Amino acid sequence: MSRQNPEQGNVYQVLRKQGYGLVGRHSAVKLCHWLRKSLRDEGTCYKEKFYGIRSHRCLQMSPCVAFCNFKCVFCWRPVDLTESTSMGEDVDDPDLIASKSIEAQRRLVSGYGGVPDMVERARFEEALEPKHAAISLAGEPTLYPELGGLISAYHRMGMTTFLVSNGSRPDALGSLTEQPTQLYISLSAFDETSHFRVNRPSVPGTWESLQRSLELLGSMDCRTVIRVTMVKGLNMFHAEDYARMIERASPDFVEVKAYMYVGWSRYRLEMENMPRFREIKGFAEEISRESGYGLLDEFRPSRVVLLSASKRDSTIRGLE
Repeated sequence: MSRQNPEQGNVYQVLRKQGYGLVGRHSAVKLCHWLRKSLRDEGTCYKEKFYGIRSHRCLQMSPCVAFCNFKCVFCWRPVDLTESTSMGEDVDDPDLIASKSIEAQRRLVSGYGGVPDMVERARFEEALEPKHAAISLAGEPTLYPELGGLISAYHRMGMTTFLVSNGSRPDALGSLTEQPTQLYISLSAFDETSHFRVNRPSVPGTWESLQRSLELLGSMDCRTVIRVTMVKGLNMFHAEDYARMIERASPDFVEVKAYMYVGWSRYRLEMENMPRFREIKGFAEEISRESGYGLLDEFRPSRVVLLSASKRDSTIRGLE
């Protein structure tokens, strides 16, 4: 049952109020839950367990924080306040975004330096020098026309990059001037009808575009992942259809992950839509049987299971 969102007004005002560090005219960073926990030595996120990404050195950012062509029902971000589906050509320089995003991250982290009894000094100083950029915070990053330049800027700084896309812009993914360390394509629908119900695209032709993006994965030089976000009662059906798309795309890994009842998604969904870990693992096992991808790892706190083709298991670690 949908509930009215009390947040109103300009999207950037809302984001600032919610703790986002705004960068330039259209980018932003935000400290995630797991970075904060890692700083206090209270745990790390599944990206550290699966891929070796140090949580306290991870920069979560977006080059187009208020621009998205989907309004996914499960998104914890303020998609209902998204300004537009097109950024145009008058955008900030990628080198500026990269350098200013690190400055913004340092400002957000700096408050932890004043609590030495809570945060180890060496860990705090490491957090001031991020080693990884997760280009996934909000918005659809392929709408930023200089995305390849941004990835390149982070790489020149000695950082690794994860790029998360909804797959609606195969043209942008296929023409990246530099590929990320790891490319995610989100797959949250088993057919076109469920795609419209769950992802709520605001432009036409996105189901066909998503299929082309999936087909593109096999030709990418970077490591590739399909993330399947499961919303109980909406898209957690037809494992065989997900498996068919996964087989066709042939990614290095598949993450089967639960929708989490947090943020703005609480105005669109109910607690009952958040699958339990055992339900996620059960559905992951169904996809595994149908696709031939084996269960490789799991992380209960985030309700996520990692699948991999056995021949690729050895590529999982050692990004840093």
